[in-house]
Amino acid sequence: MIVAKRSDVPPGTTKRVEVDGVGVLLCNVDGELYAVEDLCTHDGGPLDQGELEGYRIMCPRHGALFDVTTGAALTPPAVAPLPTYRVRIVGDEVDLSL
Repeated sequence: MIVAKRSDVPPGTTKRVEVDGVGVLLCNVDGELYAVEDLCTHDGGPLDQGELEGYRIMCPRHGALFDVTTGAALTPPAVAPLPTYRVRIVGDEVDLSL
């Protein structure tokens, strides 16, 4: 499913999209796009309100850090990883599959 244009997500930024009713956060890390579920695994807070620093996104509620390239929880209070999704780039279009 085409969810955005690559140009909508410049390096170092994120963009929230909906795929089949699921909130997904597109993250541009050094020109590569990654996709993770837009919910902190600690308390369900939205990650799109957090800061992307390199490959890490911080949950704005309690400060948990996640690796957006793998989904791994890097710091407490989160311990469970984020679901990740396959990103495919076709021209300038971002295609996501859940």
